[in-house]
Amino acid sequence: MELEHRHDPAAIAARLARGARPNYLRDWVYGGIDGAVTTFAIVAGVVGAALSANIVIILGLANLIADGVSMAAGNYSATKTEHDELERTREMEHRHIAMDPDGEREEVRQIFRAKGFEGETLDRAVEAITADRERWISTMVTEEFGLSENVRDPLTAAGATFAAFVACGAVPLVPYFLFDADVASPVALVMTASVFFMIGSMKSRWSLQRWWVSGLETLTIGCGAAALAFGIGYALRGFGAG
Repeated sequence: MELEHRHDPAAIAARLARGARPNYLRDWVYGGIDGAVTTFAIVAGVVGAALSANIVIILGLANLIADGVSMAAGNYSATKTEHDELERTREMEHRHIAMDPDGEREEVRQIFRAKGFEGETLDRAVEAITADRERWISTMVTEEFGLSENVRDPLTAAGATFAAFVACGAVPLVPYFLFDADVASPVALVMTASVFFMIGSMKSRWSLQRWWVSGLETLTIGCGAAALAFGIGYALRGFGAG
């Protein structure tokens, strides 16, 4: 089995020097799936209600922009909250170390004792960590509070979500600009199902699932939402007519 990266000293040094980088895959997958699901659900609902192709386009485009902005704004706020929590915790630890350094050293000692450090090894570990204020704070942030200092940039996360939402959410609408409604509907179904499967398959690169299992899982979720919307539209067909 081929390993994901090399382990010779030079390769390790280069990789560690680059540091951990935020991964925006979740933002892309989140936006892509939601964009395709919600837009296609609208299309399916309109088709189920036997409304015109113009209604499909109008409602689809309105959803594409409004819901895309809403998703991006929500992701921005959520990601910024992670930054705020990290900064608040770092500031608190900085204050605690300044006011009660002995108590904070004892916290470090107990944390590393729980990891199996004992005797002189434990003493040296505590001394090394507490000798540098930033290292000390970072240790407490990650070990005591379980926070990661490798946080995503809120604007980049929001941008990835919006871009994926619009790109994938536009797919169900494209056939309605190119074909008559009778042809556009099955074409939109095939194209959107392909997007669901593609997103799921790509997602498998960062999971333990087989690519086709992940693809089918996402396809099932997306088509299930669309089928529900179609059923509601069909059930309400003619509602309010006249």
